[in-house]
Amino acid sequence: MIIGKGSLFLGRMTNLFDGVSVVLQKNSGKQAARKDGSVVAESLPVIGIAAEGSELGMEAIYEGVALAERKGYKALVIEGDDVHKKMEAMLASGEIQAAVTMHYPFPIGVSTVGRVITPGKGKELYLATTTGTASADRVEGMVKNAIYGIIAAKASGIAEPTVGIVNVDGARQAEMALLALKEKGYDIRFAESQRADGGVIMRGNDLLTASADVMVMDPLTGNLMMKLFSAYTTGGSYESTGYGYGPGIGEGYDKLILIVSRASGAPVIAGAVEYASQLVKNDWKSIAKEEFAKANKAGLKEILESAKCRARSGDAGLPKAPDAPAEVTPPAKEIVTAEIQGIEVMDIEDAAICLWKEGIYAETGMGCTGPVVLVNESKESIAREILSKAGFIK
Repeated sequence: MIIGKGSLFLGRMTNLFDGVSVVLQKNSGKQAARKDGSVVAESLPVIGIAAEGSELGMEAIYEGVALAERKGYKALVIEGDDVHKKMEAMLASGEIQAAVTMHYPFPIGVSTVGRVITPGKGKELYLATTTGTASADRVEGMVKNAIYGIIAAKASGIAEPTVGIVNVDGARQAEMALLALKEKGYDIRFAESQRADGGVIMRGNDLLTASADVMVMDPLTGNLMMKLFSAYTTGGSYESTGYGYGPGIGEGYDKLILIVSRASGAPVIAGAVEYASQLVKNDWKSIAKEEFAKANKAGLKEILESAKCRARSGDAGLPKAPDAPAEVTPPAKEIVTAEIQGIEVMDIEDAAICLWKEGIYAETGMGCTGPVVLVNESKESIAREILSKAGFIK
């Protein structure tokens, strides 16, 4: 409020006054809704930061809090003995709405979705996942990670996130499971690789340019990617960009706890506060509940069971893989120049044996985009049909 001081008569006659007083009053952060429906301020969520073990010292944490507050977010540092116990008590009481910490023992079934800024185009990318584990089974975990990534992206404001699967072990089996889930009614928007051969399986180029909003991978690969994306400008000792390793997400898990690294600098700590604030503002719990409900309705649990390595069943929409024979004599050798891609690396030898059993000579190899089965060009079509029926390719 600005108040002009001076003679009322002089002010009316000359539009002059002899001084100014400024009155400042702290904004409570809460305002009543206006009758005309205009936007009004809302109370800011409070994000607690459990400070323990930073390799960069407390200065980096306090600098991160100050940076977050300059951006319009609210955070407080939790210190002292047993900070996790304090953090959990504050979450339970509602004193804080989310927490950021440098390590946390998530239960099996909960894994974190990281968020980075890619160097190729400066685009945000969600890495699903980066710490914790969704499942002890690799493929099942990656299928769950896709859903976790979708939840995190939607709760951050992306209405229809695209999904890609990083070309790691289990990627092809995860792809078939997610395709089955989509066919049964769960809405997944698959991304397309920027490479010439396209497809939902993503290569390193796609990570650098963020060809998909959500990149699905196992958490160990995701953890490595987080470190590379966050610290590539500093030589590795200081994580300077991004939003941290993200929130722990899992079906029925109702705590909003985000992870940063002991090497996370002030910009990443501020980013984690921003990430957490967006999740709270967009009601991440409701979004998670809705996504799990839609996935379960589409047969998620049955598909997860069938997606476990070499345990697929036709009831879940995935063809049953053949039993591996003890000894199979290959057919007569012939020239093989036709490449059949899209086979999981762990299944490549079984795929070749499957063709041998049908009288088709095949060899295995590794192409620039992954493992391949090589057959004679004249037999490529029938070979693809055999491998598709056996569940090796889609």
